[in-house]
Amino acid sequence: MSTVFEGYERQYCELSSKLSKLCTAAAALNGEQKKQNISDIKAGIDEAEALIRKMDLEARSLQPNIKGVLLAKLREYKSDLNNNKSELKKLVSGNMNPSARDMLLESGMADAMTVSADQRDRLMFSTERLNKSSDRIKDSRRTMLETEELGVSILQDLHSQRQSLLHAHDTLHGVDDNVSKSKKILSNMSKDDRNKCIISTSLRSWSCYHVDSLLQLSK
Repeated sequence: MSTVFEGYERQYCELSSKLSKLCTAAAALNGEQKKQNISDIKAGIDEAEALIRKMDLEARSLQPNIKGVLLAKLREYKSDLNNNKSELKKLVSGNMNPSARDMLLESGMADAMTVSADQRDRLMFSTERLNKSSDRIKDSRRTMLETEELGVSILQDLHSQRQSLLHAHDTLHGVDDNVSKSKKILSNMSKDDRNKCIISTSLRSWSCYHVDSLLQLSK
């Protein structure tokens, strides 16, 4: 969650609570006091609108998953601000006569205060619910990062294993070359032995022939 957004949000919630109290109290005021109260409410609403604009800009600059949660919060805050604007319009209209005001003080003030309290309760509930959603998003993001780190580790292990296999392949290739050379040497040695055998056999045959010849002559 953005700390900048949280700062604006905290200011808005405090200001919204103050505006609700001012709107409730203004119904019981007259003359200059009421005018001053209405002036304070107008200034508060202007400040609240400025905070909502800042929160909107900050929310839209964040990642999509976080932005969605914050924009949902903003919709709740805008609805709350519109309620305060409606209360201000009623106060500014000034159509309420003294007897109607007295009736409001006697029978309707409690209802107005209850409505404002209900609005604040709903706002607090919505904020709490959205905060829980933000926490779940944080947990999901942390899990995603952990999974990404595990994936990187596995890829590194696979790369290391691949290098080991390539090294083993090179070693086996060298062994094959040595075996091939050994076979050639043995083959050449076998040829030499056959040649020697042929020469030896030829010599024996030649010797036997000449011995027979000498024996014939001696007879």
